[in-house]
Amino acid sequence: MTTRKTYRIGIDVGGTFTKAVLIDNQTFEVIDRYSVLTTHGEARGVAKGVIEVFRNVLERSQVEPGDVVFLAHSTTQATNALLEGDVAAVGVIGMATRVEAVLARGQSSIREIELAPGRHLRPGHRFLTTDVLGDESARNAIEELRAEGVQVVVASSAFGVDDQSGEELVMRAAQDLGVPATGGHEITKLYGLTTRTRTAVINASILPKMIATANMTEASVREAGIDAPLMIMRGDGGVMDVREMRRRPALTMLSGPAASVAGALMYLKVSDGIYFEVGGTSTNIGVIRNGRPTIKYARVGGHDTYVSSLDVRVIGIAGGSMVRVRGSAISDVGPRSAHIAGLPYSAFAVPEDIQDPQLELFRPKDGDPDDYAAIRTASGTRYAITNTCAANVLGYARPGWHAHGNAESARRALAPLAERLGVSVEGAARRILETAAQKVIPVVQSLLAEYALDRDQALLVGEGGGAAALIPFVAERMGLAFKISQDAEVISSIGVALALVRESVERVIPNPTAEDLQRIKREAFDAAVRLGAAPENVEVTIEVDAQTQRVRATAAGASEMRAQDLLKDVSEDEAREIAASSMGLPRERVVLVAATDQVRVFQGEVEERRLRLFRRRRRPVRAVDREGVIRVQRSDAVVVGASAGSGLDQLKRVWEQVTIYNGDSVITPDVFVIAGRRIVDLTGVSALDQALAIGRSELEGLAPDAPVALISVQGARGI
Repeated sequence: MTTRKTYRIGIDVGGTFTKAVLIDNQTFEVIDRYSVLTTHGEARGVAKGVIEVFRNVLERSQVEPGDVVFLAHSTTQATNALLEGDVAAVGVIGMATRVEAVLARGQSSIREIELAPGRHLRPGHRFLTTDVLGDESARNAIEELRAEGVQVVVASSAFGVDDQSGEELVMRAAQDLGVPATGGHEITKLYGLTTRTRTAVINASILPKMIATANMTEASVREAGIDAPLMIMRGDGGVMDVREMRRRPALTMLSGPAASVAGALMYLKVSDGIYFEVGGTSTNIGVIRNGRPTIKYARVGGHDTYVSSLDVRVIGIAGGSMVRVRGSAISDVGPRSAHIAGLPYSAFAVPEDIQDPQLELFRPKDGDPDDYAAIRTASGTRYAITNTCAANVLGYARPGWHAHGNAESARRALAPLAERLGVSVEGAARRILETAAQKVIPVVQSLLAEYALDRDQALLVGEGGGAAALIPFVAERMGLAFKISQDAEVISSIGVALALVRESVERVIPNPTAEDLQRIKREAFDAAVRLGAAPENVEVTIEVDAQTQRVRATAAGASEMRAQDLLKDVSEDEAREIAASSMGLPRERVVLVAATDQVRVFQGEVEERRLRLFRRRRRPVRAVDREGVIRVQRSDAVVVGASAGSGLDQLKRVWEQVTIYNGDSVITPDVFVIAGRRIVDLTGVSALDQALAIGRSELEGLAPDAPVALISVQGARGI
């Protein structure tokens, strides 16, 4: 009997291109790809491009729509709407008791939010005390706001995270009047009326546009005969179904960079590293830590929100960044790119087209400085000199990578620039990349320090079409390992197709107990399942911030169709080979030191010479799951095998053993507890009692003899 082949489609809606990939659901092989210019100016907006690429990728590959079991796309629409000020008018109805009204009235009245120069979001405001709050007063307030031009209503009540009844009453009244509405409690469960209301206002401002796009896209998908749920990429690296996007569109902010990270996590199986999404004009840089992207709250117009998104640093240097020349020196590279200037790259020309090149300096756009370098050939055609051209001259852009071009063409183009600088062609190319790297390296160094990444563990992961133009050179300069993603130019689309369902729940809980942690863990688990995750593979991580008293539970799990791949299992020998290769050690020097039924922990030993006489031994660790993914990697750690029954005692012993007491300073360890497939990450916990509470919530329900592994690393946190 022939097994029916099934497929996944991932679509990345970028600022310039909308790209689709068709992926075999069993092997994850990219079957086909298709791209179009992003349709910003169309009547149907970006939805038209989304529809066009998925229809074409199916037709080209001759795949039946009914064989597609998963369809997801990222979107720049939320981000672009905010940046361009293309938003709906919002009105806020604040609520509180008479006692609370003194503060709540002002806190629920949001000042104007500058979205872009000259573009502001100015929310209207009404306030009701609970003694007069009812259907009639709510309708009156909504009607008054609508008379002022308000298109969407936000219901925001003091302590609405504890009692949603007032917000729900206002939302029902708005629905009866045909006015879209959202409540603060729908966006976040965190206290802080001002930030919660502001986040709800931003969400409401893009609600009509996002709902319209979602409706058009979903209708077209169904018309095409695809019955699979339509999923949307979130800014925190997960996906949510289209119904949830209609309710909380603000969560899609920064979904483009999130898509590329999802590709690195699921396709490349990266555990720790710095990822780069290198386009033609700009580069997004962020961190993958313990197999998860680093998350922060997004800021909009200089204001804090409670929208979780990737911690991404954006710099104006990329594969197409053009060289700038002052006198006989390179003054800068970028921020303008060949794309902005409308010029082809020299490296992608054929050598015969680069005849008698002459150096020209010009302005890419009106108002730009006139020091951007290009060449004009004998035929009159102009070509840009870019980072990609320099990387091809020096051999950094290897065959098979998207940035690989014609080195001879690039050499001919750089010859007049080299003459101007008084150096060789190779010398000119190196100066270009050195100038570009000076913008990248400080960002990488700051991320290494901020997230305490071990330098010998920090892989630089290059994604995007321009990755090979920058990453190999930067890695060489910094002495770090690097990897360019397979299919780097469509890695974001791949990431969308393979992303996990993700949901986070946050609460303010002073001194959380094991019962508190268990409740929030269950809430996050249930939320992920509602969004389409298969219950049997949902993992929940818990973070406790002792300073802010915030507890965050993040649940991530594969969709039902992705879950079947989790049944694959690598052997112990295969897992050892993966660990040894990652450590850079012969496999015979790597030992299995602990294991659960889902994860094996391997340890090696490396002797390092420090100064002339001092020698140090470190013991690198890799925790490898049954898919062959490295879930935890550390350059030096202590590993202890235990059982669920003795796990808390061992956690206490390991914690106290590795904690450093230095006068008034206490440096607590980074600890991971592995139970089954779950990796309990305690790196953000600075108190033993909280670590034990989290550990207890994870170990409860396991058989006493169930194997558990603990990994402890001497931390760098002082309390």
